[in-house]
Amino acid sequence: MERLTIGKNLIIEIFLLVGVVSCGVVQSPDAVELVRLKFGGGSDWYNGPTELPNIAAYVRENCGVNIFATGKYVEPLDEDLFSYPFIFMTGHGSVQFTEQEAQRLRQYLEAGGFLFVNDDYGLDKSFRREVKKIFPDKELLELPFDHPVYHCFYDFPSGLPKIHEHDGKPPQGFGIFINGRLVLFYDYESDIADGWDDPEVHNDPPEKREEALKMGTNIIIYALTH
Repeated sequence: MERLTIGKNLIIEIFLLVGVVSCGVVQSPDAVELVRLKFGGGSDWYNGPTELPNIAAYVRENCGVNIFATGKYVEPLDEDLFSYPFIFMTGHGSVQFTEQEAQRLRQYLEAGGFLFVNDDYGLDKSFRREVKKIFPDKELLELPFDHPVYHCFYDFPSGLPKIHEHDGKPPQGFGIFINGRLVLFYDYESDIADGWDDPEVHNDPPEKREEALKMGTNIIIYALTH
């Protein structure tokens, strides 16, 4: 099985991050690049081009983590898939993975990768169907509010913040676990990634954008330290 090709210095940085990230002093010549997942099915997987650059800048400025995003995307069968410890997935419409793509995504997650899935409204039904292709033996489990992803940097005692209103439902965070490790985090009825966009895109109140950026920071810090 392939393993994530994370550099030696980055591995050292990640271990240091567990102990000193709150001081914002982590430095390393290596850098983590955030990328998004391109997938089939007809959804706008590419929407929100300012989301990853903005969340990367926020994490870099507030946590001292050497992290960036340039708008790059990967597909499940790309050779360099395993080069990225964190992959972002979003969209409004349908999701569809081939059996080969599903198997490759499972290999990626089993090898140490992390997938954050943001329901940008309309993704839920097809995503829940397709995640069963990746993990037919597992269920999406709702995370309790005391899970570390809600507390590893900023404190969210009530779980995911509500950023955009869709169907009047409370926000929920779901996950897939492998040997106790959260490898896939799915936000539903929260749409936190919209809060990462440039302010004029959605005209979200500043406090909502701040909540979204802080929760995104937690997800990224958790992924890089577990």
